[in-house]
Amino acid sequence: MPESNYPHLDPKDQIAQVVERLFAEYHRDKCYPGLVFQQGNRKMVQINVPAHDLPTLLLAKPSTENNPDSGKNRPEVEGHAEEVKEYILKRARKGKPWILGTLTANVAPDQIKLIELSRGVCMVVIPRSVKLDITDGQHRKRAIHELIESSDAELIADNDFPITLVLEGDIKQCQTDFRDMAQTRQLNKSLLLSFGEFEGRVGITKNLINRVPMFHEKTERIKDNPPKKLIYTSNYIAKSVSCAFADDPNDELLDLDVETSSDALVSCLNQFFSESNQTRHIFETRVEDLTIDQVTAFKEDCLLGRSVGLEVLGHLLYYTYDNNNDCFDAEKVSQIAKLDWLRECSIWQGNIVIIDPKPKNPAKPFKISAGVNSIRIAVTVAKAHLGWT
Repeated sequence: MPESNYPHLDPKDQIAQVVERLFAEYHRDKCYPGLVFQQGNRKMVQINVPAHDLPTLLLAKPSTENNPDSGKNRPEVEGHAEEVKEYILKRARKGKPWILGTLTANVAPDQIKLIELSRGVCMVVIPRSVKLDITDGQHRKRAIHELIESSDAELIADNDFPITLVLEGDIKQCQTDFRDMAQTRQLNKSLLLSFGEFEGRVGITKNLINRVPMFHEKTERIKDNPPKKLIYTSNYIAKSVSCAFADDPNDELLDLDVETSSDALVSCLNQFFSESNQTRHIFETRVEDLTIDQVTAFKEDCLLGRSVGLEVLGHLLYYTYDNNNDCFDAEKVSQIAKLDWLRECSIWQGNIVIIDPKPKNPAKPFKISAGVNSIRIAVTVAKAHLGWT
């Protein structure tokens, strides 16, 4: 049999020819390579869409007013799209990595053309008249849309965004899909801090946990509440850090140099915890040498074993901080260490410690108040006790 006169094509070249032919054939439509897969008794397709295509390809149909059946997903949450946009801008302007999760959209199967090639690889052809309805990701879509039309468009113009396309036209099923996808557990604050970027108060908090014996190995870094053997959480410490430098428990401290500020606060806290009669033993003892009863008693009796106590401490340290020299006044820190931080101390009565006239447990007739006003009053009373006016 004579050999074929046609040149042998590399498999990659063969694939390229097929893809280019399809792009040329459907050049008047939107055409994307995709991966077909089955999930939950339905066919789905994964495609990657350039940023400039997203605003015209996707359509959000949020519910309006008090009628959930007026749309395919929840009403827009005011300000959420702006938060997403600010997240992208903040990192993109600094040349730092950023990421948005996969968007999910749906479309009736007969509205698009799915050309299956081999082993799940396909071409998805979407006519110009067809919009993909967003199932999950309306705030991300809006953020991208606004960025593409803004003067900052160049920051994301060369980016692509993955879309999971569900071949589904039933609006009730789409609403069910949104509900199912929305049932994710909220992440603990300590977990978010532990995995946060090493900058501002996140970076400082991580340094404190490693370098302050009062916190080292005694801090829960994943969950919102410490177990019996541990005393603090990352979030307790982070709020105190923000108070110490900005007098605000929510300040991210992004303008501070992490290492310089960490050095100052590590030195300050190590001095404080070693000088305070109520914390010295915990400070000097390794966690494996502390009994559960000792830890429990400390958290029960001493306000410095609670989040509210650390927050008050942070506010007081703020008044000892020398911003120009990046240090805390050692003499004033010693004065704070001499305060009585036990729950029964009169300084804290009526502000962060409330006596219950009819307690369920007569042995524990108190309640801890961590409200903003309670903390503010506690700080004011403590300053007056210290003679700081």
